[in-house]
Amino acid sequence: MESNMIDEVISGVCDPSARKPHRAALILARGGSKGIPLKNIKNLAGVPLIAWVLRAALDSEVVDSVWVSTDHDEIERVARVWGAKVHRRSPEVSKDSSSSLETIQEFIRVRPEVDIVCHIQATSPCLHPHHIREALQMITEQGCDYVFSVVRRHQFRWEEVDKKDGSNPTSPNLDVARRPRRQDWHGELYENGSFYFSTRKALENGLKQLEKMAYYEMLPEYSVDIDVDIDWPVAEQRVLRFGYFGREEKAAVRLFLCKVSGCLTNGQIFTSVSGEDHVAINARDVAGIQMLQRDNIEVILISNINEPLSRGLLEKVAQLIGCGLQFVEHQNGFEMEMLMMEKKVCWDEVAFMGSESEDREILSQVGLNGVPSDAPVADLIAAKYMCQRPAGNGAVREFAEYILMLKKKSLMPVHQENIDRANF
Repeated sequence: MESNMIDEVISGVCDPSARKPHRAALILARGGSKGIPLKNIKNLAGVPLIAWVLRAALDSEVVDSVWVSTDHDEIERVARVWGAKVHRRSPEVSKDSSSSLETIQEFIRVRPEVDIVCHIQATSPCLHPHHIREALQMITEQGCDYVFSVVRRHQFRWEEVDKKDGSNPTSPNLDVARRPRRQDWHGELYENGSFYFSTRKALENGLKQLEKMAYYEMLPEYSVDIDVDIDWPVAEQRVLRFGYFGREEKAAVRLFLCKVSGCLTNGQIFTSVSGEDHVAINARDVAGIQMLQRDNIEVILISNINEPLSRGLLEKVAQLIGCGLQFVEHQNGFEMEMLMMEKKVCWDEVAFMGSESEDREILSQVGLNGVPSDAPVADLIAAKYMCQRPAGNGAVREFAEYILMLKKKSLMPVHQENIDRANF
C-alpha cells in the first residue's frame, strides 16, 4: 500500500492523502578535478563556482533540501558556508572512473526520504531559479520521470572519415548544395549539461526503464559549461552578464561602508623616527571610492574606537579620499541601525566591506557585502563578492566596480540585453 502511494506521487498523480514528495537538489563536487584543480570552489567573478548554482537552488523555493556530494574537506566547508547540506561520499564513488549515476544512487540509498533528485552541475554558473522551478514542474505536474536541459545550436555536423582511404566526409544534417540560412533553420538540440532531474524510481532502476522523459530548453545565453582553463575567462564574462546574483540584484546601493584596517589598508602601520604613524593607501582604491561618489553613492569609512591608528591619521585619510568617517565601539547592528536612520537608508540599500570576524554581523545583514581575498572572515560567511585582490591592493576598487555593475544591471529592463537570439 505504501509503495503504491509513493509510486503515485512520483508518477505525478497527486493523491490528496499522500505525502508531498521530497525534492532534493544535489550538486556533485569531487575534489579530484583533473582539468582545473578544485575548480568547483575556484572563484568565478568573485564567487566560488559551486556557489552560483547553490544560490539558484536555494532561492528557487521549490526544493526541500540542497545537498553537495563531495569527498573533499575544503569543498565541504565552502558548501556549508553557502547554506548547503553535505553528503560525504564514499571512496567507492570518488574515483576518476565513478559515474554520476553511481554517486547519485549512493546518495538516495542513505537518504530514503528523497523522492525526486534535481542533479545540478556545479559547472553551470548561469543557472537561474526559474530554470529549476520550470523543469521540476515537468516531473511534479506533467508526470515525467526524467528531465534534462538542452540548448539549441545551429551547427552543421560531419561524420569522421579515415583519411587514408580518401573517402568524402558526409553530413547528417546538411545538404552542401542547399546550405540554409541561419534564420531559415531551427537548429538542433544538444544537452548543455546544466541539470538532470529524475524520480527516485528511475534512478533505482539505473535510468533503464524511463516511462516518460522530456527536455527543458534553455536559452543559449544561460548555457555555459566549464571544463578546461580556456573556458574560465569566457564563463566569467558570461556570468557577469547573464548569471543569477541573488535576491539583492535588484537593490540599489545608496551607502557604501568600508572598514579602514583590513580593507582600505593591509593592516601595516609605519612609524617614523619622529614617532609619527603612517599608512599606505592604494590609488586604485581611492579611484574606486570616487567612482561610487560620482554615481551618487555615499561612502563612509568605518573604524573601531580601539583602532591602533590614531584618530588624527584616520581623519586625514578620510579627508584625503573625500568621504565620511564613523567610529564605532562594538561593531554591531545597533550602531549601524543608528547610522542608517541618520542617513535615511535601509539595510538593502547598504553595501559593506569588512574583513574580520567582528564584521560578520553587519556583513550578514546588509544588502550587498564584499571581502578582500585575504580576509579571515571569508571562511565564516558566504560573501556575495570575494575580491581577487587583497586588502590595500585594489580590493576596494574591485568591489566598487562590482557595486556599479549590479546597479547598472538593476536599472535595466528585463530584456535589457537586446540579444538577437536567432544569431546568438
